[in-house]
Amino acid sequence: MLNRQQYGKMIEERLREELPRLRDEFPKYVVQSCYIDNLLPEAEAREINAAFPAKETMMLRKSLRENKYVAAQMDKYTPILEEIIYAFQEPGVVKIVEEITGIADMIPDTHLYAGGISLMAKDNFLNPHLDNSHDKNRQAYRVLNLLYYVTPEWSHQNGGNLELWDEGPKHPQREITSCFNRLALMATHEKSWHSVSKVNVERSRCCVSNYYFSEKPLEDHEYFHVTSFRGRPEQPVRDVLLQSDVALRQGIRKIFKGGVTKTTHMYVKDESETNDRPN
Repeated sequence: MLNRQQYGKMIEERLREELPRLRDEFPKYVVQSCYIDNLLPEAEAREINAAFPAKETMMLRKSLRENKYVAAQMDKYTPILEEIIYAFQEPGVVKIVEEITGIADMIPDTHLYAGGISLMAKDNFLNPHLDNSHDKNRQAYRVLNLLYYVTPEWSHQNGGNLELWDEGPKHPQREITSCFNRLALMATHEKSWHSVSKVNVERSRCCVSNYYFSEKPLEDHEYFHVTSFRGRPEQPVRDVLLQSDVALRQGIRKIFKGGVTKTTHMYVKDESETNDRPN
């Protein structure tokens, strides 16, 4: 098994190989994004996929908003998963990603607040949404999402693909297929509506997720919003319900800046970290 430094070196070198293309592609859309294939040697990527736990050992998030399995408490799982997650937080990787995106001084999230690993099985989905605008302590802006897909022989027809809604959730989306050994970079800000299409097959789409933060927002002004879900264009009733849900949760956060519940989707490495986990 490789460690995070070894994975990080491989990732950094692979990204540098395609730096000009990635740097040109990233700013082309409202939801700034790009992707690179064959991120790691195939054998390494397959080993990471094989280490994914059974979905029954992960946390199921199921509602009108989403239906997927997630995990962030990485010391419960095979060590290779923690190593590959934190490989994306190695200084050399952060630096080359800053060169690709043009976003300076990004801060990786060691707590894996909404990061870690995710698994989507048949009929799982993620509705159009904006990610929470800030980190767990509401001190830095969430600015970039890094999604590394590791399920072999995954085709577009299987579903489970990243959808980017450049003109908002009422207009057509573009898609990035969740191909094996593909890394997608996606900016997160007030207009970065994104979703994951429903999985159509009796297989699991596995993903390693990281977020980067910054003291400065990507927009030219300050803002705050909770994770905000919408219905798809063909889901008008769900859209109304989800907009009401957002308005309620946003209103609560204006009154209670720390939130009224505590998230369990983060990596708690010692008991002191359990005292400050706003949702």
